Amino acid sequence: MTTEVDAGRLEVRALSTRTWPAFAALAERHNGVWGGCWDTWFHTMSHEKERTYDANRALKQRLVEEGRAHGAVVFDGEGAVGWCQYGSPAELPNINHRKEIERTTTDPPDVRITCFFVDRRYRRQGVAGRALDGAVELIAQSGGGVVEAYPQVTSEERLTASHLYSVTRSLFEQHGFTYLRRKGTKHCVVRRVVAPAAGGPVG
Repeated sequence: MTTEVDAGRLEVRALSTRTWPAFAALAERHNGVWGGCWDTWFHTMSHEKERTYDANRALKQRLVEEGRAHGAVVFDGEGAVGWCQYGSPAELPNINHRKEIERTTTDPPDVRITCFFVDRRYRRQGVAGRALDGAVELIAQSGGGVVEAYPQVTSEERLTASHLYSVTRSLFEQHGFTYLRRKGTKHCVVRRVVAPAAGGPVG
């Protein structure tokens, strides 16, 4: 069942120990998202951890508590309905086609945007775009920099949520990102320079 979204009600808050309970509740409603990943895939290389629902949940919570997991969490009231994951390359090393990216990039980004998730009741109603805007705002508040993402290359085809963890090139372009090149067969590289927020970094 789809919930009709009132865009004016949506609010973005940073992923933190304060927003963890709402984030966790959203993940739990969807079986830990992406097959129990708990949005940890990009944090560690495949051989570095046990990939089970419980291990992933514990890892994500620990990273949040240590300030090593960043995200823009979209709220409708007090409930989380989506998020956009971002962080430095050191924080999010496990991108797809990593060797290709490292081989062809001479100027690595300051920040990567790697993953989105939207509550099944709220999909295709602008929540991912709000999460992306929120991530850009939070990055600006932390000092800005070169932001890179790796969205799906698609036109009008209707893709299932399982294929859209990185959303689409068109969504990023609508939010000020510039296409650079293809990455693999189904994704591409986009970038945007985010200026620091007025008043300097926060936190």
